[in-house]
Formats: sequence, C-alpha cells, structure tokens
Amino acid sequence: MCRQAVETATGTPVTDEDASRRVPCEACGASGAALSRDSAGPAERVPTRGLPSPGLRRVCDFIQDNLNQRLTLMELCTVAHMSPYHFARLFKQSTGVPPHHFVLGQRIARASLLLRAARLPIATVAQLVGFRRPSHFTTAFRRMTGITPSAYRQGRRHER
Repeated sequence: MCRQAVETATGTPVTDEDASRRVPCEACGASGAALSRDSAGPAERVPTRGLPSPGLRRVCDFIQDNLNQRLTLMELCTVAHMSPYHFARLFKQSTGVPPHHFVLGQRIARASLLLRAARLPIATVAQLVGFRRPSHFTTAFRRMTGITPSAYRQGRRHER
C-alpha cells in the first residue's frame, strides 16, 4: 500500500524509515512509499476502513445523478467494481449506513430542497426523487423527518 493509504487506514503517520522499505502499491499503482515486513518479503496487509475515496466519490456521484431512477445494489457495486457483499460492507464502514438507507436519505434531502424551492405537486416531487408511489414517498419522508411532505412545505412557507 502507498504511504497515504497506510496513514489513512491506520490513522497513524508513516515514518521515513518505514517508507524507505518500498514495494509496488496495489491500490494506486505507485512504485514507492510502501510498507512491507522486510524489503524482500510480501507487502503488509493493512485493514482498510471503508471504500477507497475515489470509489466512494464515484458511487456518490452515480447516486446523485440517478436519484430519479431505481437504484439497485448490483448497479452500485458495479460502479465500485466490487461484489455486492463486499461493497455493502465497505460502504457501510465509509458512510455509517447501508447503501439503501444512504440512497433513501439522499432522496429525502433532494425532496426537501424541491419542496422548499418549487411549487410542484407532492406526487411530482416523489417521481423526481425516485419514488414510484406518492404514498411510499410520504411514508419515507415522515419516517426520516418526523413530518409529512405537505407539513414540511407548510412550515417552510411560514419561515419565509
């Protein structure tokens, strides 16, 4: 692993002495600044904490770009180039929530913006953020925010 990946994974800085023992980095392709048990031995495996940053960014961008569509675990793990189980486990380590809850939270956040900014019908907002039925949208919105979309919209009107 490269120096930065090791520091990120372990939370401790890598000393120059450690960094002088070089092996190719599997994660980023760098040829130096890696750690190994000894210079002739195999690379030391350091446990990671979640998805690598570029992979997580790619998945989050994909989610944001496709919130209005049905998003499956298979699509998300394909974007991250991982198996579904491995992706779901690492995604939860990175974000603190499983992929489905993350997507749902992103849908509700976008819906909140639309409810604040636009005078669209709630059924249209539900479709724009990827819910097939307005009733499912209302239920999910109430579970996450504690109020219904129409009450949220009414409350926002009074704040203006």
